Amino acid sequence: MVKHALWIIIVCMVSCKAQKEGQLQGDPDIVLIAQDGFSGIQEYETSVIKDAKSLNKFYSRINRTRKPGLPVPTMDFSKDMVIAICLGDRTGQPTPLLYRLSETDSDISLALDLGNISKEEIQLTVISNPFYLFKMPLTTKKVDIQRVKR
Repeated sequence: MVKHALWIIIVCMVSCKAQKEGQLQGDPDIVLIAQDGFSGIQEYETSVIKDAKSLNKFYSRINRTRKPGLPVPTMDFSKDMVIAICLGDRTGQPTPLLYRLSETDSDISLALDLGNISKEEIQLTVISNPFYLFKMPLTTKKVDIQRVKR
């Protein structure tokens, strides 16, 4: 009986590890550091933030109608930069994935995949305007962000 219980525990542990490893997708250098369902920005827009002043300016827009406001993430801009993505007005809450498409000597192309939104989420009457902040290594190259359609 003890052998069977031990066997079941080992199988469960191995299968859980495999599931977690399967969930890791995208570029390991690009990390989601902040997100929220309300940005107050009604149109789709992206920006590359390379200094603390620009990050504070972005958060002043986000926190305009919040009391208290969201805290500004602490960043080391000597090593990293921030990609800010505001999705504008939309129904449903997508799970974005940002990854590197291509890179040349002067440009980096990133792809934003919003995944599939379920029919239940589309039928929601709540309209949100989410934003996402991704951290990636600092570069002097021009960054281009393309939306991937499914």
